[in-house]
Amino acid sequence: MRITADKLLDYLNTLFEKPVIELNYGSDFELLVAVILSAQCTDVRVNEVTKGLFAKYNTPVHFATLDETYLQQIIRPCGLSKTKAKNLIATARALIDRHGGQVPSTLGELVALAGVGQKTANVVLYAAFGLPAIAVDTHVFRVSNRLGLSASISKTGAKNFKKCEADLRDFFKKENWGQAHHLLVLFGRYYCKAVKPLCVGCKIKEYCIHYKTCAGK
Repeated sequence: MRITADKLLDYLNTLFEKPVIELNYGSDFELLVAVILSAQCTDVRVNEVTKGLFAKYNTPVHFATLDETYLQQIIRPCGLSKTKAKNLIATARALIDRHGGQVPSTLGELVALAGVGQKTANVVLYAAFGLPAIAVDTHVFRVSNRLGLSASISKTGAKNFKKCEADLRDFFKKENWGQAHHLLVLFGRYYCKAVKPLCVGCKIKEYCIHYKTCAGK
């Protein structure tokens, strides 16, 4: 038996009254930069880095003229600094050359930017423009598979994030995609953790495959 979308959202909303992205930003461009930096990095660490970064550089023009090695040193705590610095500068230049210095609001235009994949684009579409989108990060992926909302892990353990996104788009109503993303991220981050999930007290553990096969034994 699988939990319904409405019941899941109702429960998660009792845990998180106003679910929002936990990255700090003051503009669409800052949001894009922060999400790019968040790849394989915690939001807490990204916020620590961007606090100083955005105080000095917070527009495409700023980033387009930065020395790559210099930017790499600033964002080093976020990991993958060489690749991220290169992508951020390339993206800033692309925004200036192709989009009038503005962050585009379509999936196709976003994923064409350096360092922007499907997940990053979906986060920006919803957080910046309020467009229906559901992004699948490690938290969303984990919770979705544990609750049986998606079966996107192969027998060999390979993870199919695109399939998970497609499954969630089918499971939730379109108008709830963005909200569902934020709720699942927070639930995975603070409750349904990768290691030692907080199953005790969880009111939906009866639907959880992980609880039935591992934690509940």
